Amino acid sequence: MVRPPPLHWLRPHSHSPSLQGPSLQSPPASPNWALSDWKALEESLKATVIPPPPPIPTTRTLDIWFKTNLDRVTAQFAMHTPLKRVTYRSKPWWTDLLSILRRVYNSALRSWKRDRHDPSLLASARAARASYFKAIKKAKRDHWSSFLAAATPQSVWTAKRFAVGRPPPRFPELPCAGTPEELNKALLDHFFPREPPGPRETILLPFADCQALETEEISRALAPSSPSSAPGPDMTPNSVWKRVHRVAPHIILDLLAPLVAYGSHPLTLKKADGIVLDKPGKPSYDSPSSFRVIVLLQTFSKILERIMNSRLSCVARACGLLDQHQCVSLAGLSASDVTTTLTHEVKTLQMAQRKVSTLFLDIKGGFDNVNASSLCGMLKAKGVNPDLVWWTRSFLSGSTCRLLYQGSPKIFAPVSVGTPQGSPVSPLLFVVYVSRLHSEIPMGLTLS
Repeated sequence: MVRPPPLHWLRPHSHSPSLQGPSLQSPPASPNWALSDWKALEESLKATVIPPPPPIPTTRTLDIWFKTNLDRVTAQFAMHTPLKRVTYRSKPWWTDLLSILRRVYNSALRSWKRDRHDPSLLASARAARASYFKAIKKAKRDHWSSFLAAATPQSVWTAKRFAVGRPPPRFPELPCAGTPEELNKALLDHFFPREPPGPRETILLPFADCQALETEEISRALAPSSPSSAPGPDMTPNSVWKRVHRVAPHIILDLLAPLVAYGSHPLTLKKADGIVLDKPGKPSYDSPSSFRVIVLLQTFSKILERIMNSRLSCVARACGLLDQHQCVSLAGLSASDVTTTLTHEVKTLQMAQRKVSTLFLDIKGGFDNVNASSLCGMLKAKGVNPDLVWWTRSFLSGSTCRLLYQGSPKIFAPVSVGTPQGSPVSPLLFVVYVSRLHSEIPMGLTLS
């Protein structure tokens, strides 16, 4: 069931009124990676040569060089990968047999309508209808059985959606927004602060002390990436980049090595999709606070972010960027280490006949309010390598986001997101940013 558009979106025209609200549209065509012609694609990738960047690049010319060559690579994906024929009526349980039975049923029904006095045609139409709907029930049952047979703990929510059904999407209706563009702007202003003026175009020089990027670093960055995570605007899953790296490891290396050397994060990788979802149980949905945004970043950008996260992690402890009791957001320290440490400290103080209290604090909207200038100033003051400081400043500026919801104009708009949610490097940058909030407590312990 589709919720009707709001009445205030009726706009009279000179001839006749027209409805400018959202319509039930098919999802955008996406590549069907399961049918990619990898034999031809592998040969094409092995023959691909990434030219070197300009000898003395600026931020703009380096962005152009990166976008041009990344588009060359992704264009090969499009050449050898068919698109999914998906509509809002698509059914995952549909089979070729059902298409044949539907044609037989429709043909028999048309024959009976042409001659309603022939009892044999009526019997034939009824038999075709029974066979068609019986096959539908069997296809649904087989699809559900195969899904349950291959179910994992990660797919429990998908199983719930299949069993209960997906609730109809709620369309944001704001009193101050009368057009799709005004609604899009109102949501952006609520969820993201305004983007300050971006840095001017500057000449880039390679950093002498920068560690050269190696193939092994890229392999380690790709290893933890989930093949089932939703991609961003690039629509390319992690599994594709993993296979590209196995087939032609020089491609990702040649694309990312100049970015690491110059400490730059190109604008092409700063585009994200923001999925607007309604919060269940709200009394009304006429305010942006009744919705939330799930940001989907580009998978190729996450490769570079994981590489820089690994490098920053190595120097974070050595340079005193983190509190000594910081757990989580760091390799080798998980939430279980925090609970174990807290339990041990409480029991130790109780055995010494002392009263123990525990205070929990939470920073609301922490990631969104990380200030790039302050964070980079902290990194520079602690003696972090200049290439890491420059890359951090570049990474935290110039982001754009496209909100996706029913009736969205799908326009990329500049946003200031602090350090973006879902980025592999965001947790580390955040704990570095708040490390100055830690304070020593006599006869106590501060954990983060």
